[in-house]
Amino acid sequence: MTLGPPDASVTVFTFKEGLLSKIAHDLRIAVRRFEISWDPAAIRASFDPSSLEVLSTMRDGRDAPGLLSGRDFRTIEDTIRNDVLETRRFRSIAFEGKEERNGEARSVRGTLTLHATARPIRIDLQRRDTRWVGTIELDQREFGITPYRAMLGTLRIQPRVRIELSLPALE
Repeated sequence: MTLGPPDASVTVFTFKEGLLSKIAHDLRIAVRRFEISWDPAAIRASFDPSSLEVLSTMRDGRDAPGLLSGRDFRTIEDTIRNDVLETRRFRSIAFEGKEERNGEARSVRGTLTLHATARPIRIDLQRRDTRWVGTIELDQREFGITPYRAMLGTLRIQPRVRIELSLPALE
């Protein structure tokens, strides 16, 4: 089976830190173009890093709309593409792995290649009604990515980002 939007979703959460973090914003970002091929023998996925779209600013773990303009969102998206992920140089993100089952529990284990750096990862999935949902935290630095910083480092994004995956439970 092959999955992608709108049936499946991949959401990235970034978190601020630093002396000026009170004026910064946590963000909820969607990956708009991706494809996940899932079969009993293997899972392969590709994600287009140039398709990241800022959906909302966040405050205390909840959407906080209205804190930034649409123009601000586009500026952030351009910064992510050009300065953080360098999407002209690194055009795709890839995953290869397999599903592991233990009774009702499921996990996906494999290799994520991001920014031309491959690292092993594992995502535990939980059943939520008609969906399988999994969350993983990644440290950008482990993939050779320098987390965003501004104003002489007094405003910056934490190295760790959270990624949430939501897939239809087709069984």
